[in-house]
Amino acid sequence: MSRFTPKVKLVAASLAIALGIVLVVVGLSTSVTGKAAQKLPKEIENITPVRSATQVQSQERIEVDLITGYTGVLIVNGIELKTLGLDDAALVPTKPGSQIELPPDVIFEPGNNTLTFTPTKGAAIEKFSTGVNTVTVIYWKQTDGRSFAKPSFTWQFDVV
Repeated sequence: MSRFTPKVKLVAASLAIALGIVLVVVGLSTSVTGKAAQKLPKEIENITPVRSATQVQSQERIEVDLITGYTGVLIVNGIELKTLGLDDAALVPTKPGSQIELPPDVIFEPGNNTLTFTPTKGAAIEKFSTGVNTVTVIYWKQTDGRSFAKPSFTWQFDVV
């Protein structure tokens, strides 16, 4: 009987290792990360802060990265923010030798197809309120205009 005991232990250990490997493979093949985990529409490549983010700062930057050829507007906590193209924002007069200061609006960069907003003094939203904040992006093809806007995309994040 002692001749079978080492074989039974070896078979049991081998089965446990095989089961562990199968579970790791199944876990990796079914995991969802990146854009798929965010459930972003095909026209949106990335958002910041990410959906359901926690511990976001009250003056965190919001950025929506759209695919080529798209633009849009941001609505933050029910307030539609004014959007300026980067070229328009650069037209703000500055003193010679000083850096260009961007206005406190949403800036659309046509080269990167990004909408960016940072809460600052003088902006429609100077800082995010503590708790849950909601952002909606309404987007459309630049050649079509806003009247052909796609259904909007909304996400939330939590400010500490």
